[in-house]
Amino acid sequence: MRTLFLLSLLLSVTIGTSQDIQVQDTYSKKPVPFATVSFGDGMGTFADANGIFRFSKKLYPRVDTLFVSSIGYETLTIPIPDLLDVVNLVPAASKLETVVVSAELLGDYDIEKIKPIVHEEYEDCWLPTVESEIATKIERHEGQPTMISKLYIPILLEKSQRSKNKMRKFSSIFRVQFYDVEQDGSPSFESLYPSKTFLITEESEKIYELDLTDLKIVVPSSGVFASIQVLGYAKPSGDLINAKKYREIKTRTGYTKVSTTYRPLLPFTDEIDGKKTWVRRIFLNNKKWQLFDFDYNALSKLVRSGHNNYGMGAELRVYEKK
Repeated sequence: MRTLFLLSLLLSVTIGTSQDIQVQDTYSKKPVPFATVSFGDGMGTFADANGIFRFSKKLYPRVDTLFVSSIGYETLTIPIPDLLDVVNLVPAASKLETVVVSAELLGDYDIEKIKPIVHEEYEDCWLPTVESEIATKIERHEGQPTMISKLYIPILLEKSQRSKNKMRKFSSIFRVQFYDVEQDGSPSFESLYPSKTFLITEESEKIYELDLTDLKIVVPSSGVFASIQVLGYAKPSGDLINAKKYREIKTRTGYTKVSTTYRPLLPFTDEIDGKKTWVRRIFLNNKKWQLFDFDYNALSKLVRSGHNNYGMGAELRVYEKK
């Protein structure tokens, strides 16, 4: 009886401190995949492909409110005491009306390529965290109608992850998104284009080739930004692992949050003239994009060494003007 009582008590504590929550459309009741879940303290997480995320009061004891959002929906604010097993997001009519709809380019086309830049210097790499996003601009080729058919994504599998000449296994889910170009040259605040998630593992090539023909991304006359964002580690099945995305370290002045970094690394380069890469912390500073330079972080070793840009490449289908 005592054993049964202890098991019952343990189960009740577990249920009370951790729960799986599904994000769904309030009308269709369909899951909202990879919804953003902000904790309001500079950190957060993502729902998986089925709209499910896990929240544990034990893992996040100082979080009292969640902010759940996704493209085409109003942001929902939920105090933790009101958190239920299902979160319903309401479609935002104003956002749905402005989703980019481009006429598909048809006919003959030429292939043009933007060469990716990769290297093997661990210290000259961006460390992916779920609260960061990096974007580079893609232009129309010589002003001609242009569609992005592939992205070439440079990655680095660091030597420290090798064991007896073999790479330790891992699987990370990344997402690519596209943003319009604002008048000041920055990416727009919100993406109104279709996005795509993909897996990178220890077996991936140094240049990860991502086919985007199904998205039919037509480059506007002002250009478009392509961004890369890590969502977290994945199970062998490809499902997102619900795990804590940061550590809390107790200091004399309180707790300091240290974001979890994910493999692979993203090599930045000093071979591109100018400053053309934008970054943002999606759970901080109202998701404001910033040019990756001294104003963003004067102490950054990447910035100080001139590695200001991410050398993403692309394959473009270039059509003749009619």
